[in-house]
Amino acid sequence: MKKMTVQEILSLKDERMEIRVMGWVRTRRTGRELSFIEVNDGSCLASLQVVVETSLPYYEEISRITTGSSVCVTGDLVSSPAEGQAFELKAREVQIYQKAPESYPLQKKRHSDEFLRSIAHLRPRTNKYGAMFRIRSEVAFAIHHYYREKGFFLLHTPILTGSDCEGAGELFSVTAGEKGDAFFGKPANLTVSGQLSAEMFALALGRVYTFGPTFRAENSNTSRHAAEFWMVEPEMAFADLDDAMDLAEDFLKFLVSWVMEHCREDLSLFTRFVDKDLEGVLERIISEDFARITYTEAVDLLLKKGSDFEFPVVWGEDLKSEHERFLAENIFSKPVILYNYPKNIKPFYMRLNDDKKTVAAMDLLVPRIGELMGGSQREEREDILAMRMDAQNLSRESYHWYLESRRWGSVPHAGFGMGFERLLMLVTGVSNIRDVIPFPRTPGNIEF
Repeated sequence: MKKMTVQEILSLKDERMEIRVMGWVRTRRTGRELSFIEVNDGSCLASLQVVVETSLPYYEEISRITTGSSVCVTGDLVSSPAEGQAFELKAREVQIYQKAPESYPLQKKRHSDEFLRSIAHLRPRTNKYGAMFRIRSEVAFAIHHYYREKGFFLLHTPILTGSDCEGAGELFSVTAGEKGDAFFGKPANLTVSGQLSAEMFALALGRVYTFGPTFRAENSNTSRHAAEFWMVEPEMAFADLDDAMDLAEDFLKFLVSWVMEHCREDLSLFTRFVDKDLEGVLERIISEDFARITYTEAVDLLLKKGSDFEFPVVWGEDLKSEHERFLAENIFSKPVILYNYPKNIKPFYMRLNDDKKTVAAMDLLVPRIGELMGGSQREEREDILAMRMDAQNLSRESYHWYLESRRWGSVPHAGFGMGFERLLMLVTGVSNIRDVIPFPRTPGNIEF
């Protein structure tokens, strides 16, 4: 007798073997002589049909088992006469770990995403969210695989920090009880990015990447923002803006290809029930070169199109999500990389271009999401970096170590950051970031 997951069982080529499977009851149908129980253990989208005969001890209890109950079934795996499944399990022994009450909230019907967010501790048991979080796990593995194959070293950067990488000021402060700032001797915050630390290691190890949680105290309830989210941030020494754009495009193509190859069953749920155009969007990402245009060219295109945007398009100001999506969805119908942004709307660490008006920055825009990745060639010249910090009223003393890295063997280097949850929204077609995070943290929501 072998203990197996449903995924392992359904991948078998032979039958007639004794197995044991454990999981939760999705549905139960009871006839005169048989009961049919669908058991799902979370290992895959499909469930295993268990056939229980009346001769089995405790059949009466088993024939009344409820949705959500947990069971352990031992029996023989046999061919199934039912359409759509190769095997079924003919039960010889059924152990009920716990019988769920009739009030179990996940009955056999479709539930709204809003309702499922209110029971976030149970929503992974649904088909949709089980598929989502299996995909999330697989994509996380693919990210590590990609960078290992590319010769990058994984770096764990601090979650507690005394600096603000973005200069935005939207930080969560950290205190130690009544001690406040006395614990560290200066104010401490939750990190918004591991980039500055990653740069230090790229200037020693050549190529590094971070993959961890980041935090922003932005009081926003949009479908694209969360207070806690995960970022992937590669940094490369001896690299320029073109290298960063090339890596960003190759990275996204790799991840989309990986999902389509390794998550076919789970992905099919999203193409059937969430976004019927999803497969075409993903295929175009893989098969076509991304468009690359300057920020100035993008502004000109948006102005020429004359669309009725909620926010006006003005050179020198950040593009809004509606502008980014219009470029990726309507003008190019594929991912677009914008580069060379006005210096006044970008952080101090981005390399100043020769025109003194723009910096060597890049944003990767994708359909339905807008910005997916953002990065730059970093400013490697100490004097210009110090000038940029002064212009943004940042303390040289607070960033002394960052400035010093430009004094001892500085080299051209570049990198970018990718929002992990936004990537998951792209590959699944899910429109709300709250539905790709196990327990989302948004304004007013920290219950689970």
